[in-house]
Amino acid sequence: MSSTSVTDAKIHYLRPTSPRAVPINTIGQDAALDVSVETLRDVADLEASWKDLEARAAHSFYLSWLWIGTWLRHLPKGTEPHVLIVRELGKIVGLAIVCRRKTWRLGSQARMRWLLNETGDARFDRLFIEYNGILAERASADAITVACLEASMQRLRHSDELVLSGIDPAVELSARCAACFTDLVTDVKVVDIAPWVDFTEVRRKGGDYRATLGRNTRQAVSRSMRLYAERGSIGHLTMETTSEALAAFDELISFHRSRWGRKGPFAHPGFRSFHEDLIARGVPIGAVRISRTLVGDQTIGILYNFVHQGHVLNYQSGFFYEQDGRLKPGLISHVLSIEDSLLRGERGYDFLAGSAGHKSRLANAESSMKWIVIGKDSLERRIEAKVRRARQRLRLMVTH
Repeated sequence: MSSTSVTDAKIHYLRPTSPRAVPINTIGQDAALDVSVETLRDVADLEASWKDLEARAAHSFYLSWLWIGTWLRHLPKGTEPHVLIVRELGKIVGLAIVCRRKTWRLGSQARMRWLLNETGDARFDRLFIEYNGILAERASADAITVACLEASMQRLRHSDELVLSGIDPAVELSARCAACFTDLVTDVKVVDIAPWVDFTEVRRKGGDYRATLGRNTRQAVSRSMRLYAERGSIGHLTMETTSEALAAFDELISFHRSRWGRKGPFAHPGFRSFHEDLIARGVPIGAVRISRTLVGDQTIGILYNFVHQGHVLNYQSGFFYEQDGRLKPGLISHVLSIEDSLLRGERGYDFLAGSAGHKSRLANAESSMKWIVIGKDSLERRIEAKVRRARQRLRLMVTH
């Protein structure tokens, strides 16, 4: 499909009473939803529409204009972004970005991939979107999501794929319903969990977060705090200005590279400029929070967090590690940050997806996320699925 072939193409839906949207050929009545896929031409025009809808939607940080707008300004060359727009009586009630990218897999034919709020550039997509979905008006979000996904699936041809990364169970259910009624198959690539701290539970138990931790974790925190305190006072300091936040971010990158080398998430040349832009826009409005953990005048940890609707999301971190394994800069930094968030009256602290050991030790709840691909059933797709499952089993055996 060329860029011009998808511009202003529309599909009309009736708002469903069942779990799926039902396509119709003409605009029917007041409940009709018009879904269009339009080439993105003007980011400024989209910004106004996105922010207007954002005020009427329940959404994740990754669907905020702060993230999406920054992401659009830093797309790598060759990216082909389109806008999924859902309208009801001319009013925009749903929005998402889909990028298309041609890839080659098994065989010699090219495959077109349509990605929800991603580029298809594997290196750039290491920005790692989570809690992904459709920005949809709160009152009819489920119907809008199904209509949007089904319209996207109806456009798939031959070996085309729709890629949905980092989606929660509600979006997955909508996607599976849409796939079922468009005769497509759903292939689960990755299943992961995001551990988080539910502050409601902490407050129900008296509000002392450390007291809710397991015995071994409490001991590790206490021992590490005692050893650090021998050097100087321990502090947790939030960067209040953009310049302070950017300076701390530079130090975070240094910590991260000393630990992981050049293979970490900052290896992509565009990452630094993306995050500097995000931090510059997010710190003044309180949506980005960068903090230092200090022992005396020495920084032992830096946390790069997002703040959205009372939830703190730990996106990245950098720590000063030493030979003494009893010193836990990461554990201490997160505990102090969680306690700070509790004092602010916030609702939770999310570690996002991943299996790092400290997450399960510090969390008391978890959210599920999946990375799925939807397309037509084919021998090529079945072979790929078998190869992937074999690789997963091999990795599991090696891990054990």
